[in-house]
Amino acid sequence: MLFLQYIRTSFLFHFLLPGRCHCGNVLIWPAEYSHLMSLKWITEELIARGHRATLLVLSASDQQAINTSSGLQIEIVNVKFTARELQDVWEKFLWFWMYERHQISYLKIYSTLKMLSRNVTYIHKQICNGILGNKEMLAKLRLSSFDVLLSDPALPCGELLAQKLNIPFVYTLRFSAGFVLERLCGKSPTPPSFVPAATSELQEQMSFLERAQNVMLYVVHDVIQLLVWKEWDYYYSSVLGRPTSLCEVMGKAEIWLIRTYWDFEYPRPTLPNFEFVGGLHCTPAKPLPEEMEKIMQDSGDHGVVVFSLGSMVKNMSYERSNIIAAALSQLPQKVIWRYTGKRPDALGENTFMFEWIPQNDLLGHPKTKAFITHGGTNGIYEAIYHAVPMVGIPLFGDQPDNIVHMKTKGMAVMLDFNKMVTQDLVDAVNTVINNPTYKENALRISSIHHDQPIKPLDRAVFWIEFVMRHKGAKHLRPASHELTWYQYHCLDVIGFLLACMLTIIYIFVKVSTLCCRMCRRSRKKQKTQ
Repeated sequence: MLFLQYIRTSFLFHFLLPGRCHCGNVLIWPAEYSHLMSLKWITEELIARGHRATLLVLSASDQQAINTSSGLQIEIVNVKFTARELQDVWEKFLWFWMYERHQISYLKIYSTLKMLSRNVTYIHKQICNGILGNKEMLAKLRLSSFDVLLSDPALPCGELLAQKLNIPFVYTLRFSAGFVLERLCGKSPTPPSFVPAATSELQEQMSFLERAQNVMLYVVHDVIQLLVWKEWDYYYSSVLGRPTSLCEVMGKAEIWLIRTYWDFEYPRPTLPNFEFVGGLHCTPAKPLPEEMEKIMQDSGDHGVVVFSLGSMVKNMSYERSNIIAAALSQLPQKVIWRYTGKRPDALGENTFMFEWIPQNDLLGHPKTKAFITHGGTNGIYEAIYHAVPMVGIPLFGDQPDNIVHMKTKGMAVMLDFNKMVTQDLVDAVNTVINNPTYKENALRISSIHHDQPIKPLDRAVFWIEFVMRHKGAKHLRPASHELTWYQYHCLDVIGFLLACMLTIIYIFVKVSTLCCRMCRRSRKKQKTQ
């Protein structure tokens, strides 16, 4: 009996816990704010499966206090700027995008964006230099024998570090502007006839004028990006010691983990090394802190509205915060508002402000009726997971697109942050709560999200482990990476066929002309005779 029990135990150990038998070593390139949170969930799952993980954290990051109790190793990347300087760059960008750009000319917008872009590029290069210029750090990382590097391409140089360490790398991202990275670097097919460009705020069903707008936006995105990339092309070439480009190096990614899914995305063609893992961070709701649970229970039949504009918004203008507070005070629901800043005068007794909230757990509470959000991907998916209708107030980046997707699917109402007045917000919240179609659509989309053969987090971790087991995923890499842009679009073939057609037409015309001349001469001779 003891022998049979030993065999049974061994079988369970070897076959039910395979990750613990083939442990890998994962390096994570730094990212900030919500980007880091997405990497965090994957990292924790990898560690839970027995893998080792090392996170590179900036010396200037305000997120160094990351939980390391689970065995996550931290390596500090020293940079030549402070956390305050890094915060200032993002605050200036947010202030410009939220307020200033609506009050200045297009020329001023262009010059300001150019200046802000220059500041961001400077910060990014300092980060790259902090690791790639540190020979001791590189030597230490080489000795660690990493199997894979996990990176978010929002911050350059993760792929460059992977090249220097000679290890495969995997991307995790929401999208790039105009799908530039996915299209130009990942070679993902994106037909502009029915795939709205990222940041276009267009829907999948487009009129002729909208398709024309979409094509032009793709072109504009490509031109802007290629101009920005020139500086990075020189940098990547100097680091690797050979002529290359940022896009060529990024195109070597083994797997692209896209942080959306078909509950959110419009249908479009994909490649086998693109995997959609939206909502990988979502979990069933946990018990709330005592203070918040009391608010929930005191809300009665009206319930609670959860309100958050994300972790990056810390400098909302006093005027805007009062407009929002006045609207919230008119709601019959209790409101839990994540907010940092001066307390608005118009704040009602039904509104409770917190510097931090357990957003996923609040959205999963049965008393939650609606979610007012800026439209960050993490928050969107928590609302989808728990089937909570939304009022979207997008601010920048992917947020307008995210809310448009949810509006198209009947799960959200969209407002303009700078144009909305108090009554607009009141009406929007009342609409998503009192109109049953929003809740019905939320339940339908949530059902689609939950009806997957493999959970998004398990799928993401599987592909990372796959890359570790097979030292890459070259068999999933399309041959389009080896083609030039004109070969990819078959312009050389089209040119050749046009040349053949023109040659045939030319010969036909010449032969016809010659035949006509001979006929005319023959007739003249007959008349003469």
